[in-house]
Amino acid sequence: MTQEKWGQVREKLLRTVGRNNFKTWIEPLEFAELQDGVALFNVPTNFMGNYVSQNFADAILHELNSSGESVQRLAFQVPANTPVRPAPRPAAAEPVATGNGAGDAIQTAPLEARFTFDSFVVGKPNELAHAAARRVAEGGPVTFNPLVLYGGVGLGKTHLMHAIAWELRARQPELNVLYLSAEQFMYRFVQALRERKMMDFKHLFRSVDVLMVDDVQFIAGKDSTQEEFFHTFNALVDQNKQIIISADRAPGEIKELEDRVRSRLQCGLVVDLHPTDYELRLGILQSKVQHYRDTYPGLEIAPGVLEFLAQRISTNVRVLEGALTRLFAFASLVGREIDMDLTQDCLADVLRASERKITVEEIQRRVSEYYNIRLSDMIGPKRLRSYARPRQVAMYLAKQLTSRSLPEIGRRFGGRDHTTVMHGVRRIKELKQTDGQIAEDVEMLRRALEA
Repeated sequence: MTQEKWGQVREKLLRTVGRNNFKTWIEPLEFAELQDGVALFNVPTNFMGNYVSQNFADAILHELNSSGESVQRLAFQVPANTPVRPAPRPAAAEPVATGNGAGDAIQTAPLEARFTFDSFVVGKPNELAHAAARRVAEGGPVTFNPLVLYGGVGLGKTHLMHAIAWELRARQPELNVLYLSAEQFMYRFVQALRERKMMDFKHLFRSVDVLMVDDVQFIAGKDSTQEEFFHTFNALVDQNKQIIISADRAPGEIKELEDRVRSRLQCGLVVDLHPTDYELRLGILQSKVQHYRDTYPGLEIAPGVLEFLAQRISTNVRVLEGALTRLFAFASLVGREIDMDLTQDCLADVLRASERKITVEEIQRRVSEYYNIRLSDMIGPKRLRSYARPRQVAMYLAKQLTSRSLPEIGRRFGGRDHTTVMHGVRRIKELKQTDGQIAEDVEMLRRALEA
């Protein structure tokens, strides 16, 4: 095969694999020779040869044979006079792979450049998860294995997973770090079965220093994949390799997850990322505003807007951040200050979708059941502590979880004055900081109401 023929094949590969993949993985290949059905290429690093072989060999073989050549397989070599250099780092939208040689660090899922520890806003709902992720990212001896991060959509699981990968890469670039989703794990497993490459699959997953699997609930109900995941898990733990897992629920709550897999996941540190509270949401918005002021210089945001958004959009941080992005873009286009009127006009659909559906009556019923008291006693005139404290908890939750005003809440609590409601809300807020039982009660009730 001539260099001219290889140039023609490269043009076809550009259309096949996309511009980013082509520039990162195909363009650096130098055709050396074709002998006995083996096409030999020079590559700058062993890692690049391995990656191209695993991910683009089929496409290259197809185009070579379509051009009239007879090629059975590909081979790669690093010329003796080629200086060792880091493998290329693709854009975030493409699979990321870095390192050189046997100790390569590999991420088979894309890492978001913005998902770092520096950009992660820490508050009470996520401080334990953040601290655990930081500890793992520092490397050193494995102290808890696996680390399991779980929580609902948009609470920061994937952000922490990416942050760990970035930090490990910066601190210990020689580590072999494999980051992928559970869906990708299953896809690679099925592909290996179909192509009879199970030994390659086992070698890839059992030779890593750190295995990171996102959204592990995806493998629930998929028996063969769970079995292979279990064996991979055991092999890495036996070698004292770090495993980091994320899921949308606690391992014990994932239906159709095999008992042995569930047990393995529960043997390490299992950390819950709680739904965000008002203070954390406000902190996230304030952090984002600093970023947007660089993008939209001179754009002003009126007092009270961030507080309004943090109060109204409470279920999902992604929706919250998306709302702020839209708000800044819209204000920039129309050349107006971001005030309450513009906010309500621009985000009308988001605010409607985020309206709390929880009623004061539902809160009262739940709280009375939780504390095992009669509803009539909780909203009635009795001032006994056994009734007054649950009443204050219900008032606090009504203020946090509904859009009702203080006077409206007071009317639903036996016609009480709004100052009584204000005192009850303030009292519970104070007790949450000093009384662990009250804090736990409020959190459990809030979760039950928002479920």
